[in-house]
Amino acid sequence: MWRYLVVLASAVLLAGAALAQTRHTRPIRLIVPYVPGGGSDTIGRLLAPYITEEFGQQVVIDNRGGANSTIGTHLIARAAPDGHTFGMIDSAFVINPAVQQTLPYDTLKDFAPIALVRAAPLVLLVHPSLPAATLKDFIAYARVRPGKLTYGSAGTGSGQHLAGAQFHKAAALDITHIPYKGSGQAMADLLGAQISLMYITQSVANPHIAGGKLRPLAISSVKRSRFNPDIITFAEAGFPSVNAATINGIIAPAGTPRDVVQRLNTMVARVLKSRELEKKLPDLEFDGEVLTPEQFGAWIRAEVEKWHKLFKS
Repeated sequence: MWRYLVVLASAVLLAGAALAQTRHTRPIRLIVPYVPGGGSDTIGRLLAPYITEEFGQQVVIDNRGGANSTIGTHLIARAAPDGHTFGMIDSAFVINPAVQQTLPYDTLKDFAPIALVRAAPLVLLVHPSLPAATLKDFIAYARVRPGKLTYGSAGTGSGQHLAGAQFHKAAALDITHIPYKGSGQAMADLLGAQISLMYITQSVANPHIAGGKLRPLAISSVKRSRFNPDIITFAEAGFPSVNAATINGIIAPAGTPRDVVQRLNTMVARVLKSRELEKKLPDLEFDGEVLTPEQFGAWIRAEVEKWHKLFKS
């Protein structure tokens, strides 16, 4: 009898081991719910080589912009949960349930949270044609031109949109919001002076700041960024309520094998702790522990609830 139990136990362990390592037999699709050029796209492309190394399959970036990220996010939800499809998310993922009456997916049920990659503060950038060298100058300039200035964002409900909404309300400014299909398109229009200003992550802003093509006025971080110590914070300027940030994370379709989720989470943690990404992304400023998939899921639920309460009020 005991021999039978030993054989049975061994069979169970072997079966468990086989199930614990999902095989990847074809290229992996990483869906970015925005057009190329924005923050989500940048991070997705930085992560792609590490995902390829982890699973031994080439990663294909699939940009599906539109409808404030819901088109691409819906594709993630509908994909087969076999470990061959992952998706990038940003702030719109947790804000959309509050600002859109209906969504083609359930934010809390249709996805497997994997890892939160970053929470990045936003820099207020203006085109050099605006005669405003400081935030104080900008406020004075905007107040006498109600409704005439415009600011772009990656879409309604994005962190970029909310940073503007927070500041414009706090400073009593009337500035028109123009949502785009992604921050890349908005940045192109800002560089071309088609819009007046934008709130964007440092990784996207810094090349344009260094080249003198755009002018930074303030940043939404709690304290000054070690990457841009000369840029004052909104809090320093008397606007502590301006604290919106852009987040980026990785998700998969609900039902994705647990071992795949855990392997990718562990890989992200390793890369972040080694600061490999920080060398390529000058606004990551990673300092702490990477959330587990369960913790990331709890964070998403808390953020969805927070934004629901804010927009309801």
